[in-house]
Amino acid sequence: MNPIDYLVRGIAEEDNVRALACVTTNVVNEVCLRHETYPLAGAALGRALTAGALMGALLKTRQTVALKFEGNGPLEKIIVEAESNGAVRGYVREPKAVLPLKDGKLDVAGGLGRAGLLTVTKDLRMKEPYTGTVQLYTSEIAEDLAYYLMESEQIPSAVGLGVYMEPDGRASAAGGFLIQSLPPSDDAMVDRLVAQIGKLPPVTELFRSGKRPEDLLELIFSGISYRILEKRAIAFRCSCSRERVERALFTLGKKGVEELLDERGQVEMTCEFCRERYVLTEKDLAWVRGEVQ
Repeated sequence: MNPIDYLVRGIAEEDNVRALACVTTNVVNEVCLRHETYPLAGAALGRALTAGALMGALLKTRQTVALKFEGNGPLEKIIVEAESNGAVRGYVREPKAVLPLKDGKLDVAGGLGRAGLLTVTKDLRMKEPYTGTVQLYTSEIAEDLAYYLMESEQIPSAVGLGVYMEPDGRASAAGGFLIQSLPPSDDAMVDRLVAQIGKLPPVTELFRSGKRPEDLLELIFSGISYRILEKRAIAFRCSCSRERVERALFTLGKKGVEELLDERGQVEMTCEFCRERYVLTEKDLAWVRGEVQ
């Protein structure tokens, strides 16, 4: 396993194509451990976390993106948030969902469900966030993201995501790539890249054999002049804090907070993303009682 997860960004020197590739094994394992996922949920959540990391790398400083996959399968919902600095977090609604294997593999599409939506929300530090929604295309996560990018943002994209789950529920390899043709698009170059991507072995097979994100880009751009622009670390990082929990209690109003305190003597809240548990006593919330209207 790589000591750190990271992403590389490259660009074809003459053909207006940008490419991102990343390894996310450690992030996937940390998030799955926090949520105690079974293999099916771990594979699906791992793909979504990788997708988030790739989308986050397209943002400018301090911008964030959220991906929400909602389907009619037993996993129900997956939510991932990613930041421009490489921070990523996420959770799955039903982490212990189980389905029979399909063709010897975890049935991620069946777990998410064939009918549903992918919603992408970007906080671009403007007055209102940008939100785009599409129907789930195949529920395989990668194809859904590529479909969203084409339908909602009009950017032809190829996305590959993979998570190899061991029988004990640990991911031994996770990562992916995102290739985009920016306008003006070169159709011949797009066709060439599509053909080369189609010849690639699974992403997890490459990473389990010792390949790196740089090697993945080299395979994709075989015979095409390109250069690496940057390399950045990817890590699990949650945005929750005790202060945010206290501020969130304002939404309950004075009566709501007092009812919780009267009933339990304290307020307990657990972050959906990191599972951190916050306990606030009546003493901690004295200022809330006094200030909430």
